[in-house]
Amino acid sequence: MIDKVLIANRGEIALRILRACRELGIKTVAVHSTADRNLKHVLLADETVCIGPPASKDSYLNMPALIAAAEVTDSVAIHPGYGFLSENADFAERVEKSGFVWIGPKAETIRIMGDKVSAIRTMKEAGVPCVPGSGDPLGPDADTNRAIGKKIGYPVIIKASGGGGGRGMRVVHSEAALLNSINVTKAEALAAFSNDQVYMEKFLERPRHIEFQIVADHHGHVVVLGERDCSLQRRHQKVVEEAPAPGITQRQREDMTASITRALTAVGYRGAGTLEFLYEDGNFYFIEMNTRIQVEHPVTELVTGIDLVKLQIRIAGGEKLPFRQEDIEIRGHAIECRINAEDPKTFMPSPGPVRLWHPPGGPGIRVDSHLYTGYAVPPYYDSLIAKIIAYGEDRDTAIARMRNALSEMVVEGIKTNAPLHQEIFGHSAFRQGGLDIHYLERRLGLK
Repeated sequence: MIDKVLIANRGEIALRILRACRELGIKTVAVHSTADRNLKHVLLADETVCIGPPASKDSYLNMPALIAAAEVTDSVAIHPGYGFLSENADFAERVEKSGFVWIGPKAETIRIMGDKVSAIRTMKEAGVPCVPGSGDPLGPDADTNRAIGKKIGYPVIIKASGGGGGRGMRVVHSEAALLNSINVTKAEALAAFSNDQVYMEKFLERPRHIEFQIVADHHGHVVVLGERDCSLQRRHQKVVEEAPAPGITQRQREDMTASITRALTAVGYRGAGTLEFLYEDGNFYFIEMNTRIQVEHPVTELVTGIDLVKLQIRIAGGEKLPFRQEDIEIRGHAIECRINAEDPKTFMPSPGPVRLWHPPGGPGIRVDSHLYTGYAVPPYYDSLIAKIIAYGEDRDTAIARMRNALSEMVVEGIKTNAPLHQEIFGHSAFRQGGLDIHYLERRLGLK
């Protein structure tokens, strides 16, 4: 039985995990860097352990420190949240070998699905549609790589096998630029991910980004919880997400559910996860899988009524899924805005003390945030400080509620990207729905 969970993360997701544990009657251990001793979840946790100085590599990425913290507090399980070590197969393996429960997929599954090349190969074998590409990592032979590019057709995109978060990608528009782009991407991938393998795919001109949320238990049951549209992005970073995705038909949803279920049953997946697709001209193309909880999980929770974080914990404890695919019903519409501590025009980070924090409220509004008046946003970590989620019986209602929420929210002392969100929700194109992944950057004049 899981009766104590160590939360190996920080910020809003750490607070989200703590709240889920409390609802389940589970004690919590908050680990923190010296810069994070005043985080809200640290102040609320049953126990706390300082694991190092501010730099992530010395604290939240320090595997021995995290394992030691679990040992000294007699924790039973470790929840990694998202980011940091959440998709690190070596850490998952070390957690389980140390005698703790890993709240996530098996290490071997993370290795298969966390590497984009092997994930694509696995999906192809299961009949899941994928973007035309090299299939395997690119080798050193220049002529072979030119031939692959010619066969796929330009433009192509070079991607790091172990990449993520929008890093390790380079679009190539001509054969003349191909070889240099491969070399540069390999160097970047090695520096960022300690893995210089890259592969090549067709670069779709104006696709949408559609992802499917799944959950699976230890007993072979896989359930797909609908899809999310995450097409509003800046430099491959999601800005706004919504569920369900506008314009996706029930037949398309059912077809994708069937193929995804086959694929994940075949690999013996367990826990929560997200399969990401590009969608263009009525066709889905698998691009990668995230073997963890997503930042945007609240929109799925609101339209399905399922608490994904509590479900993660229950699955890790060996419980069966309490529902089947036929039980899932998507009701209403939900939209999430990521609020970052950054300049809304230059996008430069804006750390510092929060003089006043007034979260929005009203019908259908949910706020996931670790902010409080007097809290100082540190300069060392990701700039996400809050998620505003609006729910309504239809998309128009959700949009109207979000516009109200954005106008009510007050953050003083630091800059945020709230003005950018207000501008987005004023766009007639956004209100119509179905925008491609390049829309926002075109609108901002970044492309």
